[in-house]
Amino acid sequence: MMQQMFSETIWLVPLYALIGAVLALPWSPGIIRQTGPRPAGYINTLMTLLAFVHSLFALRAIWHQPPQYLSINWLHAASLNITFDIEISSVTVGALILVTGLNLLAQIYAIGYLEMDWGWARFYSLLALFEAGMCTLVICNSLFFSYVILEILTLGTYLLIGFWFNQSLVVTGARDAFLTKRVGDLILLMGVVALLPLAGTWNYRELAEWATTATIDPKIATLLSLALIAGPLGKCAQFPLHLWLDEAMEGPMPATILRNTIIVSTGAWVLIKLQPVLALSPVASTVMIGIGAVTAIGAGLIAIAQIDIKRSLSYSVSAYMGLVFIAVGTQQDETALRLLFTYAIAMAILVMSIGGIVWNNITQDLTQYGGLWSRRPISGICYLVGAASLVAFPPLGCFWSLTEMADNLWNTHPWLVGVLVAVNGLTAFSVTREFSLIFGGKPKPMTVRSPEALWSLVLPMTIAMGFALHVPILLHQWNLLPEWENLNLTVATPLVISTLVGAGGSAFIYLNDKIAKPIQLKPKAVQDFFAYDLYTAKLYRVTIIFVVGLVSQIIYWFDRYLVDGIINLVGLVTIFSGESLKYNVSGQTQFYFLSILLGVFLFVGVVCFPFLSQLHLIISP
Repeated sequence: MMQQMFSETIWLVPLYALIGAVLALPWSPGIIRQTGPRPAGYINTLMTLLAFVHSLFALRAIWHQPPQYLSINWLHAASLNITFDIEISSVTVGALILVTGLNLLAQIYAIGYLEMDWGWARFYSLLALFEAGMCTLVICNSLFFSYVILEILTLGTYLLIGFWFNQSLVVTGARDAFLTKRVGDLILLMGVVALLPLAGTWNYRELAEWATTATIDPKIATLLSLALIAGPLGKCAQFPLHLWLDEAMEGPMPATILRNTIIVSTGAWVLIKLQPVLALSPVASTVMIGIGAVTAIGAGLIAIAQIDIKRSLSYSVSAYMGLVFIAVGTQQDETALRLLFTYAIAMAILVMSIGGIVWNNITQDLTQYGGLWSRRPISGICYLVGAASLVAFPPLGCFWSLTEMADNLWNTHPWLVGVLVAVNGLTAFSVTREFSLIFGGKPKPMTVRSPEALWSLVLPMTIAMGFALHVPILLHQWNLLPEWENLNLTVATPLVISTLVGAGGSAFIYLNDKIAKPIQLKPKAVQDFFAYDLYTAKLYRVTIIFVVGLVSQIIYWFDRYLVDGIINLVGLVTIFSGESLKYNVSGQTQFYFLSILLGVFLFVGVVCFPFLSQLHLIISP
C-alpha cells in the first residue's frame, strides 16, 4: 500500500528539487550572514535524497507493471487543447533514479569543490533547476512540454556555465553555448508546431500510433523529421553544433558531472521518444546515422589530440552521443537507452576523479601532470574502473551495450560495426592516454604535493565506482543481458580487441620514458587539424559569421544612408520650409494672400504637369 502511494505521487519528484531551490535562496550573500552559505547546499542535498528515495519506492511498486498515463488540462482555447501528459513506467521511474542519484552525488561533490565559494545558494538553486527539469522531462509524455523543459534546461546551462561570471572566458563560453543551442532549438520549434496539424496531438504515445498508419508526402515527412532532429543535434553536441560542450567546461566541475552525463542525454531522450515519427522518413534516418558516425569518429580523433583534460573528456561525450544517434537512426531504441545508462555511470566516475585532481593541482594541462598513482591511489582506481566501464571491456557496463548494438547492426549495416569498433578503440586510447599522463611517469612540480582531496570529493566517486562494478549484475537481474553462450563473438571479439589495442598502444606510448613528450606528429598540420577541432571554429568564421557580418553591413548601410537619409532629408526640407515661411508672418493681409496664391499655382502645376507634357502631341498635326 505504501509503495503504491509512492508510485501514484511520482509527479512530486520534480517538486522536491524546486522546494530545495526556494529554501536555499535566503542564504544568498547579503541576506543571512551569520551562518554562511553552507545551509543552502545541505537543504538541497536533503531534498534530492528525498526525491531519490521516493523514486526507489515507486520503482518497486511499478516493476513489471504496465505503464500508467496521466493527463492534466493546461490550456483549452477554441480548437486548441494542450494537456500536460505524464507516463509512469519502469523506464521513466528508472530514469528518475538515475537523474536524482547522479544529482545527489554531484551535490555532495560540490560541498568540497566549492568549499571556499560564497555562491552556494545560486549554485545549488541552479542544480535544483536542472534536477527538476530533467525529472519532469523523463516523466513528460508531451512533445510540446518537452520542448519547454529543454528551453528551461538551456537557460540553466547558460547560468551554470557563467557561474564565475567575473572571468572573460566563462562569459564567452556561456554565451556561445546559449547561442549555439538556440540554432537547433529554433528549428525544433518549427517542427513541433508543424507536427500538430498533421498528427493532431503532441502526446508521444499517440504520435507513435499515428506514425504506424500515417500517409504523408515523403518530402513533408523528411522536412518535418529533419526539423525534429535539429534540437537534439544541438543538445547532444553533434557536428556541426558541438563546440558549445567544449566551451561549457569553463563552469564548475560539479555541474560538469551532470552536463557530461545526463544533461547531454536529454536531447537523446527526446530523440528516442520521437523515433516512430522519425522513421517515416528514410532520409532522416540516414542523416541521423551520418551525423552520428561523423561525430563519433571525428570527436574520438579530436579527443586524443587535446592537452586540456576537460576538453578531452568533452569530446568523448560527443563521440558517445554520436553512437546514440546511430542507434536511434537504426531503430534500436532499447539499445540506445541501455547505452545512455551505462555511459552515464562511467562518465560520472571519470569526471569526478579528474575533478578532484584539478581542484588541488589548479591546472587542467595534461602535460603538467605525472606520478599521481602513488599519491592518489583512490582516484587512480576509480578512474580505471570508469575508463573500463566506458569501453568494451567485459564484463563491465558499456561492453554489453556496444556488443548488443553491433550485433543488431551486423546483418543490416555491417559498415557501422566498423564505426563502433573504431570509436571504441579511439576512446580506449584517449582515456588510457589521460590516465598515463596523470597517474603514470614521475611526479612533476605541479604534482609533488597532491594528496587525496576532501572526503566529499572522494565519497561520491567511490560510490559511483561501486555502482559501476555492480551494473552488470543489475542488468542480469533485469533480464537485459544475453547468456554467455548466446553472445555473438563475431562482433564482440573485434570490440574487445579494439579496446586492448587502443589501451595497450596508448600505454606503450605515454608510459614509455624513451618516447619524448608531448607527442609531435609529422606533418604537424595533421596534429593541428585535430587539435583545433577540425578547424570548425575557423569554418564558422569564413562561412556563417562572414555571411551574417556581410548581411549586417548591408543592412547597416541601407539604414544609415537610405532610411536615415530620407528621414534627414524630410527633416531638412521641413526646417528650410519653416524658416522660409516665418518671414511671411508679417501681419499684412496681402502677404498671406500672395502665399496662398503661390501655393495654389504650385499645386495646380504639379497636378497638371503630366498633361502639359503631352500637350505637343495634341496640338501637332
